[in-house]
Amino acid sequence: MASPAPDPRSTAPDPPEARLDTLQAQSVRMEKSASAVRQSSQAVEHSTQHVSESADRRTELAADRTIFAAERTYAAWVRTGLAALASGVGARAVLESVVADWVIMATATVLVLLSAFCFVCAIWRYLRPGAPLSIPSIRRLPAVMLIGVNIFLMFVALAALYGIWHGDFTPK
Repeated sequence: MASPAPDPRSTAPDPPEARLDTLQAQSVRMEKSASAVRQSSQAVEHSTQHVSESADRRTELAADRTIFAAERTYAAWVRTGLAALASGVGARAVLESVVADWVIMATATVLVLLSAFCFVCAIWRYLRPGAPLSIPSIRRLPAVMLIGVNIFLMFVALAALYGIWHGDFTPK
């Protein structure tokens, strides 16, 4: 069996026009590929910038949430202190003829002292919210104002304690 003879057209060198067409086609494909790479590069650059801005915004929002959490914690401590103060005064007034006087005095005293403790804790927790904050977009409540309010509430608690021990709670 004889092997087929090679086709003279396939081994013959390409004419210059055919090579030129092939090179032009490759050039067009390379230009399209380069254009696609440029577009992809610009998209990656834009995406990277967007991610960076997004991370900065998330950090700023986290700082805002930390401030709001500190304010909610402050409000919870003050609310608990006011409830304990009202309960202490109410215990002295309501339990007058129900239980022994020493139980009334001890209960009322503990509740009023708890209220004073809550007022101190409110400021302490507000001024020390935790990890250092980045720069938030909102302002914190002025600490001087909150300290002043809590000092006033402490004086109210002390006055209530004095009234519990030395006041006349008998109905008239």
